[in-house]
Amino acid sequence: MEKVKKGEIVENLSITDAGAEGNAMARLDNYVVFAEGAVPGDNVDVLIFRKRKNYAEGRVVKINQPSPNRVEPFCTYFGMCGGCKWQHMDYPTQIHYKQKHVEDVLQRVAKVALPVCTPILGSSQQRYYRNKLEFSFSNKSWISREDMEKGLSADMPALGFHVPGRFDKILNIEECFLQEDLSNQIRNEVRSFALANNLEFFDPYAQTGLLRNIILRSTSTGEWMVVVVFKENKSDEINALLKHLLNKFPAITSLQYVINSKRNDTISDQEVLPFYGRNYILESMEGLSFRISAKSFYQTNSLQAYELYKIAREYAGLTGKENVYDLYTGTGTIASFVASKAKHVTGIDYIEDAILDARQNAIDNKISNVTFLGRRYQRNPYD
Repeated sequence: MEKVKKGEIVENLSITDAGAEGNAMARLDNYVVFAEGAVPGDNVDVLIFRKRKNYAEGRVVKINQPSPNRVEPFCTYFGMCGGCKWQHMDYPTQIHYKQKHVEDVLQRVAKVALPVCTPILGSSQQRYYRNKLEFSFSNKSWISREDMEKGLSADMPALGFHVPGRFDKILNIEECFLQEDLSNQIRNEVRSFALANNLEFFDPYAQTGLLRNIILRSTSTGEWMVVVVFKENKSDEINALLKHLLNKFPAITSLQYVINSKRNDTISDQEVLPFYGRNYILESMEGLSFRISAKSFYQTNSLQAYELYKIAREYAGLTGKENVYDLYTGTGTIASFVASKAKHVTGIDYIEDAILDARQNAIDNKISNVTFLGRRYQRNPYD
């Protein structure tokens, strides 16, 4: 018996669960309906836009009875942006379903027998908690139906986030709540300067245009790194933009740029060129300092990283006799963090810039019982 049809509105669905990609779930007997925009506990009407043998996908068109766990999203772009998925769900409920999903994957998919799990340790901050964001330029913006009705055109240049499922459409972002507000100020100033000076935004189809990406990194010590990625090496335009940023934002500690002429946006294989300041920023954790360069990995939530590392170190129960391996070590934060409790720690990563950062961090922090291995740099920093 066919449960639903594409294009049909299914009425009075009781939402009972939440999926991994931000969609909520309802069941018609054993048939699953994933509903965009729903919260567990909602009673909703859902428009079906995709039909499969064992499940269907749809979006909420009417909320008949809201869940007690439903809240008003604080971001204007919620539902369009490819970032935050659960802003319409209160934070304790988000944590509940995140833990439920991890346990379900381990038990049902991986067939791992789990003990009683301790609850997730939630973050004290739900806004302005990230230390890194990357934004994309495009000569074609994503506009909502409301914007179309106002006469706005998709041919407008945009600087912001990709919308879900679209490599070519960028949602223009004025205010994002993920990183401290200086991030918004820098991004908006870059857009304004580019428009005022006729700098070309990237065309993902023709692979033309000057401005491609911008990466913003910050630390709890107040340092900021800005990396602007250009498609072409047009020195006059590049210098004008970067000088303007320095004059406008003296808080920028490290200003760098990349010329990426490839078809994809990754910069791991590209040279990062200095323009102003050091080629890294400094983060501090439990008396240790960590230099973070443009291509190095560092946990994007600094406060939660500290909590995570403390718990991991406690659970390891190190006695000072162990050899510890830190895989995908990044800037070597975990390796350095546990070194005082272990006999020796080996950090491994394939990003050479990260290995260089990790080795220098060990030297700066006077940690001698660590070795960092990569594709080229394989010696102990004290050898």
